[in-house]
Amino acid sequence: MIQLSNNTKIFVYRGSCDMRKGFDSLSGIVNNEMDLNPMNGYLFVFFNKMRTHVKILTWDIDGYCIYYKRLERGTFKRSTVRLDAPNYELTNAELFMILRGVDFEKSKQRHRYLSTNIVD
Repeated sequence: MIQLSNNTKIFVYRGSCDMRKGFDSLSGIVNNEMDLNPMNGYLFVFFNKMRTHVKILTWDIDGYCIYYKRLERGTFKRSTVRLDAPNYELTNAELFMILRGVDFEKSKQRHRYLSTNIVD
């Protein structure tokens, strides 16, 4: 599993992606279609048309990494709220739920205390 920090940004490509694409083609999509820098350390998530495959592209310290998952049965759930944008951002929890098969749009998040920064 991918280890993420709390401040890691995750972006999902809105279109379907040919899973034969590799490092250069995926980074080209990030740069040209998503209008983001593929070397900034963010995670970029790509689904195929049937949503049975997912690739995640990220820049490591000295090169690209691709994480690839293929489902044997079922499909990945994509967010339907933000499909009109060229890309949309996910939280770490939402990505985890997508990869584990949880429909996060139907789940309810309970209220939690969030501390605020106190300025002296």
